[in-house]
Amino acid sequence: MTTLKEKEGGAPARKGAPRPSGRSSSGEIRRQAAATPWLFLAPYLVLFVAFVLVPIVFGAWISLHTWDYTRPLKPFVGLENYTELFTPDSRQFSNFWGSMQATGIFTLFSVPLLLVVPLAVALLMAKKFPGRNLFRAIYFAPYVLGVAVIGVMWRYLLDNNIGLVNYYLGLLGLPNDINWTTSTPAAWVALVGVTVWWTLGFNAVIYLAGLQDIPAELYEAARMDGAGPWQQFVNVTIPGLRPVLSFVTLTTLIASVNMFGQSYLLTQGGPGRETRTAIYQIADTGLRNFQMGSAAAMSYVLTVFLMALSLLVFWLFRERKDPR
Repeated sequence: MTTLKEKEGGAPARKGAPRPSGRSSSGEIRRQAAATPWLFLAPYLVLFVAFVLVPIVFGAWISLHTWDYTRPLKPFVGLENYTELFTPDSRQFSNFWGSMQATGIFTLFSVPLLLVVPLAVALLMAKKFPGRNLFRAIYFAPYVLGVAVIGVMWRYLLDNNIGLVNYYLGLLGLPNDINWTTSTPAAWVALVGVTVWWTLGFNAVIYLAGLQDIPAELYEAARMDGAGPWQQFVNVTIPGLRPVLSFVTLTTLIASVNMFGQSYLLTQGGPGRETRTAIYQIADTGLRNFQMGSAAAMSYVLTVFLMALSLLVFWLFRERKDPR
């Protein structure tokens, strides 16, 4: 009998001949599918390797040398730059740990304010009232300004001779001869106050996004159970903001520990070295005194402290299982 394939002009199918398999084509598709994510990630990975991994490795290499970039010879000294930081009689010990103390003081006072004040602002911005969008813009506006603008502006506002802050304090009958940038604790008040004013808008926006993600049904259920505003805040708002609180706490902590521009522009590390933070000391050691090896060692010690603080934050905000 003549088959249909023969009638159409095709060659007759031979009995027992192997049929074409789709395994090779499907395998090729799987290989291409596996490579596709890496092709999309490639631009970022190139930048990550060039600007993150390579500087990390190169910085560790520098920390093992007496690295003065103005001299051709950079002798290998091993862990000497690190041991100097923990030897009380060394030249770097007092400078570095004094700057770490200044960093701790600034972090201790700025982080709680940058967690609480923006949350209060976000709770207010979440309510409906006339001019709410203007209110949000006013609070977020300072954050878009660079640290150089903030530092120079507030340096003039806080000047003890021509500054408007002391002028208005005098009009209110308050002491108006405060040396905001040249004496402590006024310098710390100035640094913390300016930083909170400058950056609270960012944290407030993050809080506001978290508040909008909390289901309204939870508040309705809490009110039906007789919960007041404070009980709703403690039992509904705070648990609902746990992931956001973790993120805001971690980013605020890192930003406070890395504070440099405000101290450099407002107080120039003074009076004396009182407000010279760790990043300020690292920059001064490496770029002004040309001791890049010591500066790199300081950076890695500071990194270890930051990693420990980050782990502490993750532990505090971890999900706790119900023992029942």
